[in-house]
This record gives sequence, structure tokens and C-alpha cells, in this order.
Amino acid sequence: MGTGKGLHIQMFSIHGLLRGKNMELGHDADTGGQIKYVVELCNALAQNEQIKQVDLFTRLIRDKSCSGDYSLPLEQINKKFRIIRIQCGGRKYIRKELLWPFLDEFVDKTIKFIQQEKKVPDIVHGHYADAGYVSRELARFFGIPFVYTGHSLGKSKKIQLLNDGMDINDINKKLKIDHRIDIEEDILQFVNLIITSTNQEIEGQYSLYRNRTLPTYQVIPPGIDIEKFHPYYHDILFNNGEKEEALFANASVTRELERFFQYPDKPIILVLCRPDKKKNIQGLIKAYGEDYELQAMANLAVFAGIRKDIALKEDNERDVLTQMLLLLDKYNLYGKMAIPKKHNFEHEVPELYRIAAKKKGVFVNSALTEPFGLTILESLACGLPIVATHDGGPRDIISNCQSGILVNPKDTRAIAQAIKNILAHQDLWDEYSKNGIMNTRKFYTWENHVKTYTTAIDRLCQEYDSSNIQVRKPSRSIGYRLSDLNHILITDIDNTLLGGNEKELGALINLLEKNRNHLGFGVATGRGLESAKKILKAHDIMTPDIIISCVGSQISYGDTFYQDKGWETHISKNWKPGPMAACLKRINFIQPQENSSQSPYKLSYYMEPGKDRLARIHHVLTQHRYLYTLIYSQDKHLDLLPYRASKGKAIRYIGYKWGIPLKNFLVCGDSGNDEEMLKGDPCAVIVGNHSPELASLKPSKNIYFAEQFFAGGICEGISHYNFIHHAKGEI
Repeated sequence: MGTGKGLHIQMFSIHGLLRGKNMELGHDADTGGQIKYVVELCNALAQNEQIKQVDLFTRLIRDKSCSGDYSLPLEQINKKFRIIRIQCGGRKYIRKELLWPFLDEFVDKTIKFIQQEKKVPDIVHGHYADAGYVSRELARFFGIPFVYTGHSLGKSKKIQLLNDGMDINDINKKLKIDHRIDIEEDILQFVNLIITSTNQEIEGQYSLYRNRTLPTYQVIPPGIDIEKFHPYYHDILFNNGEKEEALFANASVTRELERFFQYPDKPIILVLCRPDKKKNIQGLIKAYGEDYELQAMANLAVFAGIRKDIALKEDNERDVLTQMLLLLDKYNLYGKMAIPKKHNFEHEVPELYRIAAKKKGVFVNSALTEPFGLTILESLACGLPIVATHDGGPRDIISNCQSGILVNPKDTRAIAQAIKNILAHQDLWDEYSKNGIMNTRKFYTWENHVKTYTTAIDRLCQEYDSSNIQVRKPSRSIGYRLSDLNHILITDIDNTLLGGNEKELGALINLLEKNRNHLGFGVATGRGLESAKKILKAHDIMTPDIIISCVGSQISYGDTFYQDKGWETHISKNWKPGPMAACLKRINFIQPQENSSQSPYKLSYYMEPGKDRLARIHHVLTQHRYLYTLIYSQDKHLDLLPYRASKGKAIRYIGYKWGIPLKNFLVCGDSGNDEEMLKGDPCAVIVGNHSPELASLKPSKNIYFAEQFFAGGICEGISHYNFIHHAKGEI
């Protein structure tokens, strides 16, 4: 790690509605300042010589209701920055609160992408809790630092919603808030560095969490594009093409506003935000509607996202937009209040700030909670003074910029009075305008942000390396190791790997250790994970790279026995162990095995051989439409698994996830619960002591019946297939 070769950073912002240009801010509740921040941060990092590569991962969306831009698997923004889109949970757009069940799929496919490129990043950086979960999983797997930016936190939101009178059951049903909070607590336990925009985030939001004291925090305020958001009194600073775009945008916005206003020359009170209840748009309209003096002084322009039909919006947005229209009518604000249906962020929004500034107006952010407030900075950079909530980020911004007034967002009279104070006093307006222009350039440039960011990240990487000397070596980081491997030997434990003499086992282990750099080692067993670990340790067998346990219903990796949650998510579909176990109680010729043999994805029984017994079990289960995989082995072990689970399916999944062709697996077994994995594309070895259950298999190109028993048979199979030479690339 470090800046010698440049840092490779992978950013994560999961929900999907982001792109390199002309972002659709306000498209819905998920397209606010966060996506703008992330894309601009990546762009700015790519300009820094210490950065080698920046990848921004998000969800691929192919949906008629969304732009086709979101369906591009890879969008190259510039030489060092690209957006990578990963499909999970189908292709339709899904709001972020409904994405939780699909995040393990996202992790899996990201690992596959990394493996295909053979480029493991130096750090992963997650934005918002869902991306924090994904980043944490990747960081643990690859043994790399994990950086997190929350943007907003679940506990703060839960408190606010409860204070607003919402029922906790409704909150969880719609927003999955308690699950989000649990994930955030887990993130705090494992994260290496949390980046916040303000001190208030640390003191007022993270302080609510049980694990708040565990992470290291660093405050790095975001930057803005000071060329795009130049002062209102400047001549346009662009080249001819950009100048024409800006002039057209200015004319378009002016025309749109004049369509609403009876007296368009009045100063403008400008609002620009998503139609979200916490943005408190209704509080500002109420403040304006109840103050006739303020109505006489200025017009009100509310740009609340992008909409075509309010009836098609999500509940929260629809309620806010409907309330806006009702308040406009209640206070009879026709001719005084503009509520345009759309705006173009790339060109129209900067012009909107400058139009309001030229008219000596005010920008208002009356949100109930505001983690930061990028629109505040943009308006200040253009020379437009602000009135903003006294919560969160605006406190730091006003402290640095001295360019506006903070108010209690629930006090409508205070909001109205603050706006009037600025509008009525030209000297105060001029002072705030000048301070905003000067101080945004002093405190809030991307150049400053990136300088601080890269210093913090480089220091983190160096500290991480020095405290984890072996962390990037194959013996410690299973993610790095599997990314480099292209051949893997996987064997059953009982009566295949173990059961013979120690000399043959020792010869096999020596062969595996000698060729460890190019050959992976795994076991696939009916034992549970703890039982498998215990017996391998008892025989002084090195920790496998992969343990497929519980007859294929669990996959673990490396020294840390990292659980493959993607596999568990995959096999859990339509798995109903409780009802199945209850259903099987009526069958008197099976007995449940001891609890240690059971697992969340395996029901284990003892059953003696008998005529039509398996048919009877199938009949009982299928008449209730249960989906399952049944494995009977050694004339006594009966295992029921999810229908997607088995040793063979687990191996296919590992091959897909890690980009390893199935023909590059050597699988070894002796009994019926190995049968499925011994068939198909992998090279199969059936040891000489195999049970009669495998009699249906015949020798073929991919199935070899060894003469030697146990570990000796495995060595014989390795020799038969010339597997070591293939792994070395010598054939």
C-alpha cells in the first residue's frame, strides 16, 4: 500500500441512480446531495497524482422509468475514474430501503469483478449504511482498510420520525430502520476510519450509538466546483460552447420563473431540495404565507425535485408535494410562489442561484435535520446569502463563512423574520454575499478536500500495513489468495482425506504445502463447521482455503473462517426447515440427529435402509410443496438441504464467484453425499475404499476410480490428472 505506485480506491454508493454527468438530483428520495458528493469526490480524486485509480460501484438498473445511462455496466468518466454497475435484486429500480436482501449478491458479484481484473484495491469506502455493509464485507475478505461516510444515520432519523408521531411498526415496515441501525452498529465495530462533514455529526449523531467510541473519526468538509458556481457578478467564465449552454439555461430558468410570478422583478426566496418531509418545505411556505410583509418584499420559488405526475411518486414525496399545493391554495400565493416541475442540475441550477443573487434574494434551507447542506455552499459561492436550520452542517458553514442567519426550523416566525432582515438591509446583504463568495473558496474547495483525504487515507494504509505485517500476504488475506488461484483441490474429510495411514496423509499434505502458491485446498464435508475444524486440527492438517460444510449448505474461507453470506442468501430461497421438521415427525422410521449435526440450512436424521422409505419421505414433503435436496449416505445418514444447496452446487458457486473454471477443480470423495460433486465438469477422484452407493458412476474422462485408499487415493488421482503440472501452467 501507499503512494509509491498510487492508491487504488473503490467507492460504493449502492442504490444506482448516479452517473458521470447531468445527475438527476431530486428524481426521488435517493437522489440528493449524497450522489453529487460521491461523484464529485471521485472526479476530484482522479485529478490527484497520489491516486492511481478510483472505481465507484453502484447498482445496475434497466428500467423504462429510468434513464438508459443507469444500465451501462461500465462508464469511463476519465482516465482514472470509472463507474461500475453491478446487477443485484433484478434490474428494476428499487428504493434503497428494499435493497437489504440483495446486498450479499452485490458483494459476490463485486468479488467476481475484482477477481476478473486481478486488481484488489488499497481501500474500500462505503457511502450510506447499505454501501457500508458491502464495504465491510469486502474489507474483511480482502484484508484491506475500510472507510465509511454515513451521510445520514438511522438513529437520528428514527428519533425524528417518532417525535413526528409515526408508529415504530410503520417506520420499520417502510424504512427497515431498526435493521439499518443494527448494520450501522456493526459498521462502527469494524470500520477503520469514519469521514464526516462536520463535528456535529460526531457529537450529535454518532454519539447515539453503542459502538460510537470504537472508530477513528476525521472531519473533512466537502468541496464545490467553484468554476461552475462562480459569483453572480462575473462574466461567464466558460468557453464558447459552455457559455452558450449557460446563457440558454439562464434564459430557460428566467422564463420558467416569470411564468409563475405576477411581479417577476422582486427578490427571490429560493428553495432547492428533495420533496422529503424532513426538508420542511411546508414550514417555509407557512412562514411565507402567514407574513404579508414578506410576501410584499419577495417571491418564493420552490424547486422540489423532478416530477411528472405527483400521483406516481412514493408516499413521502407525494405527501410533501400535495401539501405544497394545498398550502399554496390555502394562503392564496398564486402569482407569488413558483413550483416548477423540473430543473437541469448541470446547467440550470448554477444559473438559478445567480438569478436569485442578482435580484438580491435569499437561499433558504429550513430542513428539520441537515447533515451538511451542499446547496447552501453552492448558493454562497454564487453570492446568495442564506437562512438555514440551526441543525447539523449549516452551523459549521455559517461559522466558517459568516454569510447568513441560523434559525429554528420549527419557528415559522423566526424563519420569516430572518429572511426579512437580510432582504431589508442592503449592507447586510452585501456583507453576507461577499463573505460567502470569499470563504467558500477558502474552506470548501475540492482541492482542499482531496489533499486532506489523501493524507488521511495514505496514513491509514501505512498504519494498517505496519500493524498487520502479513495482511496482504496469501496466508492472511484469503481474498488476495483466491484472486490469484486458478486450480483448487477439494476433498471429503471422513473416509477420503482421513481414515488411512499417517504416512499417506503426510505425503498428501506435504504435496499441497509444497504447491500452495498455485494450488488451493478445500474440504467438502457433511460435518458442521466446528466439527470439521476440530478434526482437521486434531490431525495437524493446515487450515483449508475453503470449507464446504453441512453437506454443502455452508461455505467458509481462510484462517478467519469468513462465512459466505452470498451463498446463504442464495440457498435460503423457499427453505422452510421448521414446517418441514414438523411434517416429518409423523414418519416413525427416522430419528433426528443430535443438535450438533443440525444447522440453519440442514435437517439431519438417522435412517436404516428399507424398502420405499426414501419414496415415503419424498411423498410427505412434496405433497406440501416443499422445495429441498435430499441426500442419503452410508446407509444411515439422511440430510435435507435447501433445494439450491449441495456440495456440487457449492463448488459450482465458488467457481462462478472466483472465475475458476470447473475443469480446474479436482474433487475427491467416497460416499453418496459426494456423488453430485463427483459428476460434471470437475476432475473427480473416487478413492479405492468408496462405498457401494457410488456404483452408478462409471470411469470416464472426468471420473477416475483410484486403487489406493483414503489420502493415498487422492495422491493417485492427482498424478492421474497431472493436476500439479496443470496448476503450475506447465502443460
